Amino acid sequence: MSNEIEIFRSSDNKIELKVKFDSDTVWLSQEQIIVLFERDQSVISRHINNIFKEKELDRKSNMQKMHIPFSDKPVAFYSLDVIISVGYRVKSLRGTQFRQWATARLKDYLVQGYAINEKRLQQKQQEVEFLKTGLRIVSRAIEQAADEQEQEVFRQFARGLALLDDYDHEALDKKGHTLKKTVYPGFDDYMELIRLMYSGFKSSVFAMPKDESFHSSINQIKQSFNGKELYPSIEEKAANLLYLITKTTPLLTATSESQPHAFYIF
Repeated sequence: MSNEIEIFRSSDNKIELKVKFDSDTVWLSQEQIIVLFERDQSVISRHINNIFKEKELDRKSNMQKMHIPFSDKPVAFYSLDVIISVGYRVKSLRGTQFRQWATARLKDYLVQGYAINEKRLQQKQQEVEFLKTGLRIVSRAIEQAADEQEQEVFRQFARGLALLDDYDHEALDKKGHTLKKTVYPGFDDYMELIRLMYSGFKSSVFAMPKDESFHSSINQIKQSFNGKELYPSIEEKAANLLYLITKTTPLLTATSESQPHAFYIF
């Protein structure tokens, strides 16, 4: 939940406030709190100052300054805890209504966020299993390698295993750091490596492209804007290539087995 705006309407429909949801709480400006509780500015200001002065709440974690339209300087916003505390001090029933509304919306965000994170975790676990399956298949093919060229493939494979382990343990450098000029493998280079697996699969459609989406994926990582590459480092290019192949499933079969090959050949 970040920078979401919800509309609060009082039960008597006398007030309507644009409420900011951020950092697992809600935020109102002092002006909005004045409108909510229908009290003078001096009364609300005094209560807020006393809340912090008496150390009922910590100012640093319950107040933040934000830029809003038509204001020359940042405006102070206060958290739900401050709003509730002010509501108790002014004995406002509307404060109770606002608290109930805000906590219900926060609960909704919490449930939605949990569901989204759970789905992402399951997708990531599935991607890791896809990678491991693909690498195991290539490992069997490389075990039969004998000449120097095939041994070099084995060394690349070992590097792929190390990258996979880093990915599994969330230890990959997310930004990437290798900014040297990129040599882009071509479509045939990717397919040649994938064909190393053919000995284990007797199918005429194994790893056959279903359309042009594989070409599109390997071309997208070359994109630039205003003379600057969208993915500056080699690591970022490789990670986005893996994502695109996972998302588009460009092969008739064996897309999951092919993902790691495209990742570490790059």
